[in-house]
Amino acid sequence: MRVHLGPGRCVTASPVRCPRVSQKTRGATSARERIQQERAAEKAREKRRRGFVVGGVALAVLAFAGGIGVLAANAGKDKTADGAAGPVSTPTGAGGKDGLAISVGAADAPSTLTVWEDFRCPICGQFENVFRGTFHQLEKSGQLKIEYHLATIIDGNMGGTGSVRAANAAACAQDAGRFPQYHDALYENQPEETSDAFGKNSRLLEIAAKVPGLSTPAFKSCVENGSHDAWVKKSADAFRTSGYAGTPTVLLNGKPVFPKKGDENISPANLKKWVAEANKGKRPGTARPSGA
Repeated sequence: MRVHLGPGRCVTASPVRCPRVSQKTRGATSARERIQQERAAEKAREKRRRGFVVGGVALAVLAFAGGIGVLAANAGKDKTADGAAGPVSTPTGAGGKDGLAISVGAADAPSTLTVWEDFRCPICGQFENVFRGTFHQLEKSGQLKIEYHLATIIDGNMGGTGSVRAANAAACAQDAGRFPQYHDALYENQPEETSDAFGKNSRLLEIAAKVPGLSTPAFKSCVENGSHDAWVKKSADAFRTSGYAGTPTVLLNGKPVFPKKGDENISPANLKKWVAEANKGKRPGTARPSGA
């Protein structure tokens, strides 16, 4: 099943000579055209969503070249973050190997979901939008801790700086204690893969305004100064040398579960089942950061 293979199709409009029409008629025609364009765009988004959620089961199987890949075609071409210089400023509370994991959930949760993502990655966006409710349910009930790692492969594949700039902004949100909320807001407002809208700090600050308590002078300064750019580069380097095929890469207690675990495709129901099986006989986690 082919869900998304990146850009490769475009639609061009050939110029057509038209007879003179009144301003009123021209305005009505223009309005109809805009409505038709909006409907076409919505149909395209819905088609992509149906490609990810089939029969109520969330699938993310990208089949190409006779195999299965997850945005693997150019995963090794991540170059955008290489220009980051200066000392590495690790986001507040980041942990894991080399301080590259941003954790959400109880530190003593019995299971850990490791997620490598790129904020410009369309499959990451589809994945997050399908699983968001399940993640929050498992995390808030103490069943699951999620460790997010940030990659920047789309900048290398498509050009631009949106992956890096969004990752830096997310790290700034972690400093402010608002990473989960801002993480979700970025995916809820994710631009098309070919757009580098996240490359503009002004857009990232606009999205931050949707998160209560995040739009502070300290956050704005962190975003505009690229305070965590060197940390983002370090994370991008770690992904590049990890051997992972692409984003999203998802592991439950160290074992791959995306796009499937064994013979079972990943879905919200299956993820809950897998976590329940892994947690059998174990107590939910309760150790949360102050104010969480």
